[in-house]
Amino acid sequence: MAATPQKPAAATPRRKVSRHRGEGQWAAGHFTPLNGNEQFKKDDDGLNVRTRIETIYSKRGFDSIDPNDLRGRMRWWGLYTQRKPGIDGGKTAILEPEELDDKYFMLRVRIDGGRLTTQQLRVIGEISQEFARGTADITDRQNVQYHWIRIEDVPEIWHRLEAVGLSTTEACGDTPRVVIGSPVAGIAEDEIIDGSSAIDEINRRYIGSKEFSNLPRKFKTAISGSPLLDVAHEINDIAFVGVNHPEHGPGFDLWVGGGLSTNPKIGVRLGAWVPLDEVPDVWAGVIGIFRDYGYRRLRTRARLKFLVADWGAEKFRQVLQDEYLERELVDGPAPAQPLQRWRDHVGVHRQNDGRFYVGFAPRVGRVDGTTLTKIAELAEAHGSGRVRTTVEQKMIILDVEEAQVDSLVESLEALDLTARPSSFRRGTMACTGIEYCKLAIVETKARGSQLIDELERRIPDFDEPLTININGCPNACARIQVADIGLKGQLVVNDRGEQVEGYQVHLGGALGLEAGFGRKVRGLKVTSDELPDYVERVLKRFQEEREDGERFATWAARASEEALS
Repeated sequence: MAATPQKPAAATPRRKVSRHRGEGQWAAGHFTPLNGNEQFKKDDDGLNVRTRIETIYSKRGFDSIDPNDLRGRMRWWGLYTQRKPGIDGGKTAILEPEELDDKYFMLRVRIDGGRLTTQQLRVIGEISQEFARGTADITDRQNVQYHWIRIEDVPEIWHRLEAVGLSTTEACGDTPRVVIGSPVAGIAEDEIIDGSSAIDEINRRYIGSKEFSNLPRKFKTAISGSPLLDVAHEINDIAFVGVNHPEHGPGFDLWVGGGLSTNPKIGVRLGAWVPLDEVPDVWAGVIGIFRDYGYRRLRTRARLKFLVADWGAEKFRQVLQDEYLERELVDGPAPAQPLQRWRDHVGVHRQNDGRFYVGFAPRVGRVDGTTLTKIAELAEAHGSGRVRTTVEQKMIILDVEEAQVDSLVESLEALDLTARPSSFRRGTMACTGIEYCKLAIVETKARGSQLIDELERRIPDFDEPLTININGCPNACARIQVADIGLKGQLVVNDRGEQVEGYQVHLGGALGLEAGFGRKVRGLKVTSDELPDYVERVLKRFQEEREDGERFATWAARASEEALS
């Protein structure tokens, strides 16, 4: 019997194969720019824009600025265009950049380690008054930010800052940003090791150098030998954390790959102990890995945290040792649990030389040029002329004799700069917000200040350490995910069906050795007007339900959604 003819097999559809371009890693040979940012960096190093600012733009005015310089390379010198007044948050993601741009700039002054002399602080204050309409915000990375800066005035501002040893070099952009450090380095009684010399050496060798002026994205550094873990090391690209090695003595535990924004990640320990004099070399090795192996294809994956997550700590350490340091790192211990909940150094504290330092709290980091000048005067009258900024938007005056402490505290109070703040004043931070930021959706600074006043009035007996961090957009500049109460700005619908400013709520985030991200209760959003009522309600429930000694973050993790709503 003849075989039954078979139907020809159906042709398999040809699948379109797209050419894989990799992640834009230079170490893999991928040098072709894969997005507009990488293209303008290849076309011209961001550091070169200074010459054009000084010789062309400051003379011909705002309209003469090349767009790739305006929204790109000028960041390498601390300059961002600020938001045009009157544009509501609903238009933030709709308008083109040129529609959001005002013809004024935010200018960021980098203050590495938070260290200032009163001469430097006075110059910062004078520049604020003369060129920035009085603005001068203290950031959560120890910097000062001006607003309303005209391009015509930038060369003169640089001249004045640099005359006293300050700079805006690489304060923004795809660069090594300000190196944050313990604001009480070298003076704290309980300090494990003083990292100031490492901060200075990193600046001397690398800041403003083209060796690291074209990174995949920004690179954030923290160095502190304080047992309080006072620099938010868990959320930096690289952090050196003071530890005592049982054999080698004081040094630093090495962390990499922390960061927040829309994909938050806690940094990971590499298990390596680094002596003080080797910190700059190890820093250069880690940032070198980021430059060479970092992802440059998508801006959303261009931070070091994504590479660390893909590689893992073991591979990252091995590449660092084999390819960049050409030696083994020493294994070392993890840092100890901090003994204090507050890490901001606010209040009166004895120094290692018997004198005192006094930490005080401006409102959500907002000060002005006149106030900064007065702080400089107070520091000179009561101390030795040294001032510090902190990563909590606070300030510290150093070297105060015991007999001068009470007078200084009273003088600060007269300026509304309290060294004895409520938990709400002490623990509330806010980013720039819609007042000036082109990415923001809601108001933050004024809202935070109002919230402090309301909570102090409504719950005057609340004295637990508590952080309330307010952000104007999802980018987490104010560290919302690691706050007890984190507020992410967005538009919400009120009970009348109107779209208004409001916040998504994160509860129970924390830094320290129990670092973690806050809990989001499904559907929990509050309008700006409802915010004081909501926070009061949650804090009173915490007071009612907490166990002895229980932190807010611990309670928030176990509380019912009803209790948190």
